[in-house]
Amino acid sequence: MRFTRLLPMIFICCVVGQTQTSIAPAPGSKGTSTSQSLPLEQTAAAATNDPLREADALLRQGKYKAAVERYEAALKETPPPIAAYAGLSRSYLKQQNVAQAHEAAQKGVEASPDSSFMHSALGDVYFREGKIGEAENEYAKAQQLNISNARAWFGRSRVYSAISMYRHSRDYLLKAHELDPADRDIQLRWFRTLRPSEQIAELQRYLDAPAGDDPELRENIQRRLDFLKLRQDHPPRACKLAKLVEKTETALEQLLIDPRHIRGWGLKVSLNGNTSRLLIDTGASGIVINQRAAERAGITRVAVTTLAGLGDRGPATGYTGYADSIKIGDLEFQNCLVEVSDKRSVVDEDGLIGTDVFSAFLVTLDFPDRKLKLGPLPQPPDEKSEGTPELKTQGDAESASEKTETSKESQTGPKPPKDSSPRDSYVAPEMKSYTRIFRFGHDLLIPTKIGEAPTKLFLIDTGAFSNVMSPDAARGVTKVHSDSNTFVKGLSGNVKDVSRADKVTILFSRYRQENQNIVSFDLSGISRSVGTEVSGILGFDMLRLMEIKIDYRDGLVDFAYDKKKLGLQ
Repeated sequence: MRFTRLLPMIFICCVVGQTQTSIAPAPGSKGTSTSQSLPLEQTAAAATNDPLREADALLRQGKYKAAVERYEAALKETPPPIAAYAGLSRSYLKQQNVAQAHEAAQKGVEASPDSSFMHSALGDVYFREGKIGEAENEYAKAQQLNISNARAWFGRSRVYSAISMYRHSRDYLLKAHELDPADRDIQLRWFRTLRPSEQIAELQRYLDAPAGDDPELRENIQRRLDFLKLRQDHPPRACKLAKLVEKTETALEQLLIDPRHIRGWGLKVSLNGNTSRLLIDTGASGIVINQRAAERAGITRVAVTTLAGLGDRGPATGYTGYADSIKIGDLEFQNCLVEVSDKRSVVDEDGLIGTDVFSAFLVTLDFPDRKLKLGPLPQPPDEKSEGTPELKTQGDAESASEKTETSKESQTGPKPPKDSSPRDSYVAPEMKSYTRIFRFGHDLLIPTKIGEAPTKLFLIDTGAFSNVMSPDAARGVTKVHSDSNTFVKGLSGNVKDVSRADKVTILFSRYRQENQNIVSFDLSGISRSVGTEVSGILGFDMLRLMEIKIDYRDGLVDFAYDKKKLGLQ
């Protein structure tokens, strides 16, 4: 993301307490009880002259607008069926009507505080609102009231994924699918636990069903299916280090807006022997290059793709292709996928490189010393080494939470993980002072206080020039006024309706920072994509003053602010 007008220099002061969310440990995932939910075909068959069952069938078919109408009709009955509040809340969430979803779920809980399904519905609302701890509490209540509630198991699976407890997440997901295999949300996550050939069959079956109200979702599924078919039709090409390097450091390059103003820090990246300068971006995923860089490097088109980012023009077109060699400092990776934008420029640069590319290492962005440092992650007790690190250039296609065993037995229920299974977060003794973050794919969300308001989630994004707040979050603590002189540009074009928020104090990790006239614009697109509320962005103009350490594997970050390095003392 780019701002075309510079903001005043930001300084950091005063140490504050670390913000964390406590998550209860997961119970064992054994059990053979069956779901009380009817399979889709039975629900549809029983729907005649029954608004509630008809609404349930519509919800499972992805017809959310029609489902809302039928749930509202059911609630007009005397007495109203409590379960209709849960379905109504889920239908509103699917339409991104979070406030109405909250109202419906709250009414249902108040009307029936002992309803497991109402507590899981409220948990879904809290999760979407960015209240991850509150969501976990509601899911736990739902399980206590009914251990066979698949939505409670599924909700806790999402919570555990967000806090990098990937083994627990996988186990809870498998249990949720065992209880209710027809639930569309559960299906879409469960598909990724399957082997590629099985995913292809299941995704095709999903797409062959009648379409619902979410064409964007179907497009994403189709792209995933096309990608898997492509991988199946070509010989496997693993993106691996040419030679083992346990740690290294590489100089960061200044990327300038003009001769006097820095836009960001970049890396020299050699693609098939041709050097490009790529913006290092904690808010991006994989490697994205422009058309000119791809032509110079001889990247051949393998599959069509789309590239989404900030902006109001919609996703940009592009393609994926293989780079035979990618060299970054002392590292050389071979046979790696990269994404190519059809545009001649990617936010005015040769391209972007997401720091998740280096997620097999402990990543240190030492901006004051202008260095990228990569080191080994701490070894969990009683675990073998993970072997040669890979370069994660494929975005979120094979994230840590999706690794699974390939045996048939692993797909029938929770099993103790083997070496290839997902693992839970490990906090090494030397990382006790790090801040826990919520990880959604490549996105790193950090609990952040805005003045006296409740804690919100902010995206750590070195690709964003400045700190940003959503208008709703800003209006809760200060005045917001329109600003027609500031332009924001992303992968999807310019952002409309940019505003400014008056003086705001934000607190994250151990630091407090004062903001004057902070940029504010709609972040609902990011929130929709992530699946939880993103209320702001910690951007480059502040982050460049710090040394940032990122442990993607365990969901940990650390910040260090040294005035001596910056020449301020």
